[in-house]
Amino acid sequence: MPVWICATCGNHYAAAESPPAACVICTDERQWVPPSGQRWTTLDGLRAAGHRSLVRELEPDLIGIGADPPVAIGQRGLLVRTPEGNLLWDPPGFLDQAAIEAVRDAGGLAAVTASHPHFYGSIVEWSRAFDAVILLPEADAHWLTRPSPSVRTWSGTLPVLPGLTLIQCGGHFPGSACAHWAAGAGGGGALLTGDTIFVTPGEDRVTFVWSAPNRLPLPERAVRAVVEAVQPFPFDRIYGGWWEPVLRGDAKRVLESSARRYIEFLRGNAGGTGLPAGPGR
Repeated sequence: MPVWICATCGNHYAAAESPPAACVICTDERQWVPPSGQRWTTLDGLRAAGHRSLVRELEPDLIGIGADPPVAIGQRGLLVRTPEGNLLWDPPGFLDQAAIEAVRDAGGLAAVTASHPHFYGSIVEWSRAFDAVILLPEADAHWLTRPSPSVRTWSGTLPVLPGLTLIQCGGHFPGSACAHWAAGAGGGGALLTGDTIFVTPGEDRVTFVWSAPNRLPLPERAVRAVVEAVQPFPFDRIYGGWWEPVLRGDAKRVLESSARRYIEFLRGNAGGTGLPAGPGR
């Protein structure tokens, strides 16, 4: 029996003769169902349609894993290598044997996790391929649409591997998370954020949302909670959920100044129609 994949969000569902009536991820107000109705696919169907894995080194010990052409939301995963094992973050809904072999060549997989339920994607398939633990925030574990005995829950912060810490930030979902990679950005530290923290197209600021496709903003208290959650960690770079954009430098200052500006808009204190120039302002 096939494992069913929602064609809109890329999340995998349990093997069954027929797909569910609807995707619980997409019927939530943070996602969307196409006007034409719910659509389903499978890994075999995606491969037959010409999708292939795309694997790139982004910096030493950080490998991006995506699909070409992109599938569903189109996120690319990130494989972080450490001396004691590797972590896969935000796995896309598609994978093939080439992606599995690339991860095996990079040292395998100790754990797989994600920034939020929209990006759980093929998380169970990766876990099965490497007998890897699935780490999900306790607050969001019920959103996993393909059950697995490999799930372990966490909350707050979790030092998962040397120099690699999961941080529950909240916001988009109660369990929305970032991963702090101390060795990233040449030792300056990097945050892997999915869309817990959105990097904007100019790569000079970030923003925050309750729903990106439905254009729903995040309230002030949630924005402040995100910034406070990552404040204890040093970082100079932020990788969002896609190949680009990337906030390549001075990321902590940009995050803080972007949050202040966002809150000004929420309070109606935008200061006129002309916005200040300069990075992160």
